[in-house]
Amino acid sequence: MTVKFSSKRPLTKEEEADVQRMIDRDPDAPEATDEQLAQAKPFRQVFPELAESIDREIARRGRPKAESHKTSVTIRLDPDIVAHYKASGKGWQSRMNNDLRKVAGL
Repeated sequence: MTVKFSSKRPLTKEEEADVQRMIDRDPDAPEATDEQLAQAKPFRQVFPELAESIDREIARRGRPKAESHKTSVTIRLDPDIVAHYKASGKGWQSRMNNDLRKVAGL
């Protein structure tokens, strides 16, 4: 499928007119009238149960909230130490954290 219009540059006046003509000819998507827009209601008001289910789904996604939050710090380490932990694979920062806990006696 070839793309007639690109979003990487503004449309020329002729291209914009062409787009508007295509919109006007689309029987499945007529332009809303001022009266229809005046009667429009917010999605949450029209479909409250659906809006709540969407909110629950969005809240459910992602990583669960941790009981104790970590503190972000900047630390300068020798390159061989970082390479050693990174070589152990995914989760190397957690392993480094655990090793520091052991040394600190926590």
